[in-house]
Amino acid sequence: MVTHYKVKGHLACGHAGKHLESTTELNRVKCRSCRNTEVYKEARRDARNAARRAQRKARAAAVHNDWRSFWEKRLAAMPGSQRLPRGFHEQPCVGAALAAAA
Repeated sequence: MVTHYKVKGHLACGHAGKHLESTTELNRVKCRSCRNTEVYKEARRDARNAARRAQRKARAAAVHNDWRSFWEKRLAAMPGSQRLPRGFHEQPCVGAALAAAA
């Protein structure tokens, strides 16, 4: 049986009937007339663009690595009195470390 694309309670191709199978899922539509309508093409384009945006966002989150917190954890795990580079918060006093070494 042919599956039509349903938009706002109506079929995109304009067919009418009580026993016609319809869906709002784009991948299940089999009617060529429905697939050729501007409404279907626009919905398909919007779904494709949303998927691309989500993929791009996920890729950006995966590529983004927090080097600063990684470096803080690495230096904090090292034995002894290691000094964090300038700009890192809560860094120990350099003068006290130098006085203890002398």
